[in-house]
Amino acid sequence: MIDLRQLRQFIAVAEELHFHRAAERLNMSQPPLTATIRRLEDEIGAQLLERGNRVVRLTPAGRALLEHARLTLRQADLAITAARDAAAGRVGTLRLTYVGSAMYGRLAETVRTFRRSFPQVQIELKEATTADQVTALREGTSDLAILLPPLPDASGLHLREFDEDRLAIALPAAHALARKEGLSLSDLADEPFVLWPAAEGRGFHHQVVELCTSAGFAPQVVQEAHQMHGVLALVAVETGVAVVPASMVGFRSAEIVYKPLDIPGSRFTLCLCHGPEQLKPTAQNFLDVASR
Repeated sequence: MIDLRQLRQFIAVAEELHFHRAAERLNMSQPPLTATIRRLEDEIGAQLLERGNRVVRLTPAGRALLEHARLTLRQADLAITAARDAAAGRVGTLRLTYVGSAMYGRLAETVRTFRRSFPQVQIELKEATTADQVTALREGTSDLAILLPPLPDASGLHLREFDEDRLAIALPAAHALARKEGLSLSDLADEPFVLWPAAEGRGFHHQVVELCTSAGFAPQVVQEAHQMHGVLALVAVETGVAVVPASMVGFRSAEIVYKPLDIPGSRFTLCLCHGPEQLKPTAQNFLDVASR
């Protein structure tokens, strides 16, 4: 079996057309080099070099081998580089899921920084609820998730704090309370609410319900939406009012008025989460960028 070492030595002789100079170029003595070429010729079954007293020439077989040997070595170098890049996470894919509001916080800049640092990595971004993200992590269809704790079952999952946000009241622009100064949650006691389902992200759902309870009422939920953009779309068409992440203030701002809340319990944390398996290199690189 011909190996890369034999091909490198043959190329040196074929380019130098001189055994002594080729041996010096390879930093080896001449006899082993001569023996390598002999074994190569025996294995191929053809003479590769015409050897004279002072001149070495390539035979037709030698010229054909030289062309393909150069291609083989170039391909081998590319394969080695590709393997090293993959091991270092410089190439490959990263599957990242996130709750909708995360992209309005530091996630957007983190993704941009990662793209600039690792331009050959393909990032597959998918908006999903916390519940769906946990399922994707457990099934191995996602590498990393940006989600809202607490989780019903966090066993085997690794979470770290990623971003912080607070809540805001969202009202249709034409709503009677939209222009009220000092609007509080208690002012919404008789209003229809649009809410995120508890099954899709119990942390956010429970936080909103608990804030309303502390304000003296239970929210009258008339409709639920599985994505925060869906919640706000329903607010925009006057289905009801909602409590949403303040980072999304500005979304459909011509149709929605936002009133940020600054009361105890109105802040929340988004976490970066991954499964129990060893992180693939691209995911580890994203974690490193996110930790800066």
